[in-house]
Formats: sequence, structure tokens, C-alpha cells
Amino acid sequence: MTDASLSLRPIGFRSPLRRALIWRGGLVTAVFAAPILVALALPETGPAVSAATRNLPPSLAHPFGTDALGRDMAARSLAALAVSVKIGLFAAILSTALAVGLGLAAALDRRLDRIIGVLTEMALGLPHFVLIMLVAYAAGGGIWGVVLGVGLTHWPRLARVLRHEAQTVAAADFVTVSRALGRPRLWIARHHLAPHLLPQVVAGFVLIFPHAILHEAGLSFLGLGIPPHLPSIGVILSESLRGILAGHWWVALFPGLGLMIVALSFELFGETLRRAADPREGVA
Repeated sequence: MTDASLSLRPIGFRSPLRRALIWRGGLVTAVFAAPILVALALPETGPAVSAATRNLPPSLAHPFGTDALGRDMAARSLAALAVSVKIGLFAAILSTALAVGLGLAAALDRRLDRIIGVLTEMALGLPHFVLIMLVAYAAGGGIWGVVLGVGLTHWPRLARVLRHEAQTVAAADFVTVSRALGRPRLWIARHHLAPHLLPQVVAGFVLIFPHAILHEAGLSFLGLGIPPHLPSIGVILSESLRGILAGHWWVALFPGLGLMIVALSFELFGETLRRAADPREGVA
């Protein structure tokens, strides 16, 4: 089977190897994400303040220790990660929607293709985090500032992949026949392009998700993201600077470690989906 024929058939996740890859990556992600998903359903009240439990090191009663206000760092870190997951989800949906729309538009119209190609390369050439900061600041900061800052800057790489794949499918013979039969562009996009692009869209979304979480933490650390009264890993790390100088290492170690584990687990799952969607990875 040639590379061309592989790229022009709908790519699914149906082979045993691909199913095994998805289950393995999904299991690892679920193990680390399960506590956060539970926290998503809890009210965002945060742990209670207690003067009697200020700056306690990790113990059985407080596995992650407590902060300067006596708040349990385990509960606070879990609540902060849940907020990060919510924001990352909204930002990833926005960015993926932009990438899909631009990728399809570029495949169906040559003039739009040139414009979108230039726009994509310009976006990729700009300093990434600086652009996120500018968009978030222009949007007024806060939760929606972070969502817009991350969502409006993470689409170029996925859009370039989808644009190339959509152009390859659009040049196929069966699409030419559909056009000759008078099928409208939306019909072609729905029945020919969508089945081929769906696996890449899913994998791209899951890969954007951990980057959105990390950039939300970075913006909140700099004061451009989540308001200080809400739980956020970036806010916790920003507040922990004084604690580290005082020898309270746990106030930064466990929240930062939790953020890294969550981001890496979703990164692993996204890479697993990308491999499963690749027609050259164990085609059955």
C-alpha cells in the first residue's frame, strides 16, 4: 500500500495496535486526572484558613503541608489544578475550532489558502509567550483574558497540519467527481474532509490542552491570569516565593509537581492519539 493511498483513506482508531496505544495512554492519563475530575464537581470554596496550622511541613494530617495562612496545600493544589483544567479546556476548544475552520477554508478556496498560509507563518514566527501576554493583557486579564490569550495563539501548528491534510484530500479524484456532480463546498467538507481530519483534530486538541494549562499557570504567576482570590497553580507559586526563602519548600514543590504530572500525562495521551491516527503506525 502506497503512502498516497494511506493518506487518502479515512484514518480511524480501529486496528488492535491503535486501540492498545489509546488504552495505554488513556489509562495513564486517567490515573493522574481522576482526582482533578472529582475536584471539578466540588464547590470552589477552597481550604479553610487556620492560624493554628500555619506553615506546617508535610505530615499524615497534611500530606502536602500548609501555607502561611494555615490552608491545607493538598486541598488547595487539587482545587487549583481543577481550575486550570477548566480554563485549559475552554482555551483548547477555542484554539482547535480556529485551526479546523482555517484549515478547511484554506483547502476549499485558493485565495483564502494564500492568506491563511501567510497568517499561519507570521503567527509561528512571533515570540509565543509574549504574544499570549499581549492578548491576555488586551483582553483585560482574568479568566477570560487567559482563555483568549491561550486560545487565540495555539492554533497555528494544528491549522498547518489540517491545511496540508485537507489540501491532499481535496486534490483526490473522488472529491473532483463530487465537484463535477455539483456538490456544494459544505457537503464536500462534511462528507469527504471531516472523516479524514477528525483523528488529527482529536489528537491536536489533546496536545494543545497541556500547553494551555502550563501557559495559564505562567500568566497567573505574572499577575495577568487568575485573580488572587481564586485557586490557581500560578497564584500559589507566586505566593510561595516568600515561603521558599523562609525554608517552606513544600508550598512550591507539591503544586509545581502536580502541574507537571498533569501536563505530562495529557501530553502523553495526545502523543498516543497522534501515533494512533498516523496511517504509518501499524496499519491493520
